[in-house]
Amino acid sequence: METERLTFDGWIAAVGTGSGARVVVGHWPRSPFGPFSDVMLERADGRRTLLAPTARTAGYVSSVYHFDEVRTVAVNVRSRDGLWEVAAGPLDLWFRVGRRGLLGLALRAVPRPLARRPLWAAVADAPSRLMTGVRTRGSSRPGCRQWYAAGDLRPIVAARARLDGADLGPLAPVSPPVRFGFGSAPSAPSLVRVVSTVERAVP
Repeated sequence: METERLTFDGWIAAVGTGSGARVVVGHWPRSPFGPFSDVMLERADGRRTLLAPTARTAGYVSSVYHFDEVRTVAVNVRSRDGLWEVAAGPLDLWFRVGRRGLLGLALRAVPRPLARRPLWAAVADAPSRLMTGVRTRGSSRPGCRQWYAAGDLRPIVAARARLDGADLGPLAPVSPPVRFGFGSAPSAPSLVRVVSTVERAVP
């Protein structure tokens, strides 16, 4: 049995909505599969859906995280001047980010070579646990280990989302925590610059 370690470099955005649905967007300009974005959606009733752009990315992400439904759909993400627009099959999401707080400034001060390493994720895990549900390292499936090394954090200050044409309501905390993997996003809607490392056993 061999071990495979893959690294994904990009951003994770997480928002809650007044309807109770929570949305997590991964935007990965640099990944082993080339640039791609994916969306993880947990409805108010707990149903978890993955929206991914190709069968390959859908298969990989669903082998690492947990979903009740996996759909292959076009996923397009555009960002400019703090405004992000996400179109992913049945989901349309718009959000705006605000100015960095102290934590975001502190994360940006970490040297980039260090911030990219799993070691930094391990060091940051203890203080991260002060935020409900947040973990920077852990395992979501047997034989799989993951690290999230954050390099920036900005608050999401406004958002609108529609699912199958229905408005999901105003921006709200990411609560209860999402249940895709070993940890959740921060409860305060946010955009995180992150390097995600996944190590798992492969035949």
